[in-house]
Amino acid sequence: MAEVIAMRAAMPSGEWRRDEPMRKHVSWRAGGAAAVAYIPRDLNDLVALLGSVAGKQAVYPVGLGSNLLVRDGGVRGVVVFTHSALREVRLETGANGTTLLYAEAGVASPKVARFACTHDLRGAEFLAGIPGTVGGALAMNAGCYGAETWDIVHSVLTVDAAATCMRRMPHEYQIGYRHVALRPTPDAEAEQATREGLGDREIFLAAWFRLHPGNGEEGRRVIKSLLQRRIASQPLELPNAGSVFRNPPGDHAARLIESCGLKGYAIGGARVSEKHANFIVNAGNATAADIETLIEYVERTVRARCGVSLMREVRIIGEPAR
Repeated sequence: MAEVIAMRAAMPSGEWRRDEPMRKHVSWRAGGAAAVAYIPRDLNDLVALLGSVAGKQAVYPVGLGSNLLVRDGGVRGVVVFTHSALREVRLETGANGTTLLYAEAGVASPKVARFACTHDLRGAEFLAGIPGTVGGALAMNAGCYGAETWDIVHSVLTVDAAATCMRRMPHEYQIGYRHVALRPTPDAEAEQATREGLGDREIFLAAWFRLHPGNGEEGRRVIKSLLQRRIASQPLELPNAGSVFRNPPGDHAARLIESCGLKGYAIGGARVSEKHANFIVNAGNATAADIETLIEYVERTVRARCGVSLMREVRIIGEPAR
């Protein structure tokens, strides 16, 4: 059973914005505007916001926008930017005397990796290769180079649409490759009846990571090596959202896409990267529609020629342009 955490939740006092261009907040640098955007002051202020809009409007938490496409017609509801608010990182002592690394959802994953090494903690180096935030890494079990986020999670702090905060343990989730979901509980129907708006979905506010003592300098060398591999293999010179598709069991999405002759294939300003076929880049003034149409074309082509249905890693929200 999750531990309910009491939070101070008065009236929200952060910054409201209208018609905020989302292309400034997503790594593809394309897409429409958020009808309403909110920048919370801190974690407590985000909880206050959820309490004030519960059941009234959809809420979309956005970190660095490195795994997100907003359609050209924009997004309704409230987009909440977590990166500038949920940014605390610190060390804590666990119940058995072990050291835990606490990081809020808006903290960039590479910062967690560097912070761990600074304090001679090992096990988080792979996070340096994930270009998003802790919140996004938790939500999709992001990983690279043989490691995944939930490999090192001790516990998480979440909030639901009714602004109830809970500390949950990994065993409360179904965790897989690029997949995280709460396990059904015997009282799930009763819980669902008390929640509005987000239903049974919860937003990750923070995580406690379980790491092990080690040589921080060696950890920094590992991080440097990982980043060199990333620079050599990925098209970082052009706007992109990382891997577009999950790797199918026993295979790689990039290999399948390349085998279909799709490297360099373009629709409008969107193009399948010549450097890494599982990346779609904004090669120049791409619209969100260009990118989404290209994603769909790649899916159809791989299904027709290889008999494999690719599953997306990227998240697409909003309305098409009218």
